[in-house]
Amino acid sequence: MCSGDTTARQNSRVQISARGDYAVRAALSLAQAYPSLMSAQAIAQDQEMPRKFLEAVLADLRRAGVVRAQRGAEGGYTLSHPPRDVTIGQILRAVDGPLAGVRGLRPEETQYSGAAENLPNLWVAVRAAVREVVDEVSLAELISGRMPAHVRKLTTRPDAWQPR
Repeated sequence: MCSGDTTARQNSRVQISARGDYAVRAALSLAQAYPSLMSAQAIAQDQEMPRKFLEAVLADLRRAGVVRAQRGAEGGYTLSHPPRDVTIGQILRAVDGPLAGVRGLRPEETQYSGAAENLPNLWVAVRAAVREVVDEVSLAELISGRMPAHVRKLTTRPDAWQPR
């Protein structure tokens, strides 16, 4: 990447999409209510998000088997599994696909030559690092604030909360 390529620099960050953020927030509302049903309207109000966008996100979560829907006057949404069995990674993949991509490819599919020939190793490591967090934190842990020690430790690093 050349120094003037701001687009490449901006796209190289790990990003959580609006869909991913909304999906996790909706799942947290459902986890808190579990096993009761919640309407899309109730979730939208609880999380202060647009209902139409939320409904599309809930449809993705339903197709992925993360939530189930029940129709009717007493209908709504609930998690398909107990909150302790649903990880943040499952939710993010349900709405956004693979956790890490490089120019539309999975990290292991990238190939470079010359000085960059070892770059796929770094991209795979980045994906593995993201997995170590999102695949090891359940909805129940996030709600309770009792996340795994290695995840909590990441938030206590001196620069963890600093933008760069």
